[in-house]
Amino acid sequence: MINPSANGWIDKFFAENNDNFIDFQGNILSFYEDCRATGFIYGYVVHYQLKNQINTTKWSYDEVTKVGFLNTLFSLYRIEKSNGTKEDFINSVYQFYKIIQPENLNFIKKLLPEGTHSSRLEKIIDDRIQTNNNTISKNFSHIITNALLFIDVLAFEHFLKNETLPSDYLKNIESDCIKIVSLALKIKERKSKYDELLVKLFENSIRYTKFNTIENIELSEIKLMRHTSLLEKLYLLDIAQMALWSDEKLESNEDNFLKLLSSELDLNADLLEKSIKEINAFIDTYKSEIPFFNYSNPIKHFYDQANKNVTKLIIRNKDRLTKEIKESGELMQLLAKSTTKDLSKEEKKKVKKQLLDICKTVPSLTIFLLPGGGLLLPILIKFIPQLLPSAFNENLDD
Repeated sequence: MINPSANGWIDKFFAENNDNFIDFQGNILSFYEDCRATGFIYGYVVHYQLKNQINTTKWSYDEVTKVGFLNTLFSLYRIEKSNGTKEDFINSVYQFYKIIQPENLNFIKKLLPEGTHSSRLEKIIDDRIQTNNNTISKNFSHIITNALLFIDVLAFEHFLKNETLPSDYLKNIESDCIKIVSLALKIKERKSKYDELLVKLFENSIRYTKFNTIENIELSEIKLMRHTSLLEKLYLLDIAQMALWSDEKLESNEDNFLKLLSSELDLNADLLEKSIKEINAFIDTYKSEIPFFNYSNPIKHFYDQANKNVTKLIIRNKDRLTKEIKESGELMQLLAKSTTKDLSKEEKKKVKKQLLDICKTVPSLTIFLLPGGGLLLPILIKFIPQLLPSAFNENLDD
């Protein structure tokens, strides 16, 4: 089983999925439409471009996204370089990121002077999956910030085709994405709280430009002709639809805007119609799971997300955590007592202290030791009776 947070996960991913990759037979449209279905273009991955899916129930959002990101890059590489090997791919991605983030690569090189390209690539992917700056907000944020991660895929395609990347490529395409979103929001008739979240989403996602809702820009002023790749065109069209999305059908002016944008991008009507249908179907299916499609009270959202993520962390480390708790006699007694009566203030302090001591011994659970991590402890304590039902019963019997 792959652990996307442990060293060596990239090599293990390829070893375990050697015959599991989808062959798109050079069809870039089929590749992109499958990307749309995976959720990767929204920054929320629900499945992978694999014949047989990987069990991700114990993975965090970041880990699911990391594997989806690598898988998407590799699928594209196999289209552009049909005879390329896994080693060629890893080297190619590494060279690509040497161009677009050389400062980070120099740091990684010093950090891992003898590291393989795959081990260095793991560090790069960690850096690109940006769900916020600190660990607490990164795991439990109200706003997911990987919506523009597909821009890396577009840049990688350009790099593979041309063996180089213009210095302004990323800035230009990101800027055009933001301009299109601004135009879409400006013409949108039914404003909603979703629009506020979308603005925050893009504010947190951009790397090379500043997000400003541009009041006076017209579609004709955006240099769409420079986007010659089918992937670029389809992604810009889908970004516009994300901004226009609502629970109901498109208004006539919104529909006209999409038709005009599609025409300016030189895409035929069938591609636009399919894009609208597939995006609406995806959002209708998953909007309750995707934070920026699901406007809710931030505190409630924090608790819901925290509960989900802490549960995954505990399940993944269940055996180790069970062993540590069983070996702590006093903690076992206090936890068992808490199932039948309220603990005193002093006893609650002991439970908290001993649980934190245990978390120090399990690397994945050190999140509870970080600033703000104490807010998550009640979720851990609440989950323990499910973790140790037999141990608690035996303890209570005694």
